[in-house]
Amino acid sequence: MDIKDIQNLIKFVSKAEVSEVKYKTKDFEITIKTPLAGSDAVYAQPAVYHTAPQAAAPAQVAAPAAAPAEKAEAVSDDSKYVAIKSPMIGTFYRKPSPDKDVFVNVGDEVSAGKVVCVIEAMKLFNQIDSEISGKIVKILVDDATPVEYDQPLFLVDPS
Repeated sequence: MDIKDIQNLIKFVSKAEVSEVKYKTKDFEITIKTPLAGSDAVYAQPAVYHTAPQAAAPAQVAAPAAAPAEKAEAVSDDSKYVAIKSPMIGTFYRKPSPDKDVFVNVGDEVSAGKVVCVIEAMKLFNQIDSEISGKIVKILVDDATPVEYDQPLFLVDPS
């Protein structure tokens, strides 16, 4: 069983809202327990919502007509980049451990299969590999923040 199979099993357990799953083969065994499994305490991760301050809205209305054109150019510039997306829900980390260097920075070249970050899910640290080769142009997520399934993490220029 490889890491992708384990990740899929974790997704299944979280979506099915079951308390315990055991998977056993001839040479491999894994047990996944959720807080529902005989625990009196229920653990929940608080949701984090990022919203713009209310004071910023009137400033946008008063902005000159050139602002939407600038936004349109930024969108078209981003369209030539490919996003590396989160394959799971969890906490995004740029470093393998607090005392180590980050996996990648803006401007770094990545190749397919290179580890770009780690996502912690259910106390498991999953290395996320780049599926494409290119240059990192933007990091879209702050270190140690929650991420959702299919959320863009990095923008890569494949050229």
